[in-house]
Amino acid sequence: MSATTNRIALVTGANKGIGFEAARGIAKAGYTLLLAARNPAAGRQAAANLAQEGLDVRFVALDVTRAESISAAAARIEADFGKLDVLVNNAGITDSDDGPPSRARVDAIERVLSTNFLGAVATAQAMLPLLRKSDAGRIVNVSSDLGSITRHGDPTWKYAHVKVLGYCASKAALNMFTVQLAFELNDQGIKVNSVNPGFTATDLNAHRGQQTVKEGAAEVVRVALMEHGPSGKFLETGGELVW
Repeated sequence: MSATTNRIALVTGANKGIGFEAARGIAKAGYTLLLAARNPAAGRQAAANLAQEGLDVRFVALDVTRAESISAAAARIEADFGKLDVLVNNAGITDSDDGPPSRARVDAIERVLSTNFLGAVATAQAMLPLLRKSDAGRIVNVSSDLGSITRHGDPTWKYAHVKVLGYCASKAALNMFTVQLAFELNDQGIKVNSVNPGFTATDLNAHRGQQTVKEGAAEVVRVALMEHGPSGKFLETGGELVW
């Protein structure tokens, strides 16, 4: 095992979109950035693109739906760096067969939950031994205001019509993970927060979002870099959200 005094951050699903822009922002702050992606070709190209900007970015193969892939990534980080300071659980999907509660296919809901929720849980659990070796460990779960049950219960909310059961449930579950893990790790020096990037133009929504990826990644980067910030919160640019 190697040890390093460098600050190390891992961002999952970081070959494009918000994950890629978050990786860039964290690396610009002086971190060694481990850019994780399930597609090796896309991941290596994304890491190379950021390295060409003079940033310390390394590709890590990581499919959050495969236990052996997660274990291999954790073992590599342990061998190469001996610790992890920041984990950004960004990997996420949508599914064309997801939809309103009365029509969403159960297999589609299962696929979305497997990546967006269970993948984040499995990755965090595998990385916790490394995060405990940091003097200021942080976990940032990239959520969505579509995961706010309170907002879904308000018919006047601007996105009240967006009822996509699997995706919304996956983000609500991710928020529950944030609250419970933050409570569990309260005395261990590891901060855990959910972040809502906002409606950002990415492949996930066919680029219908109203923000650029740089704008969407800004709060993810800010929270990831907060060594002494809050824990157990649901945050967005400009404030805190209701669960």
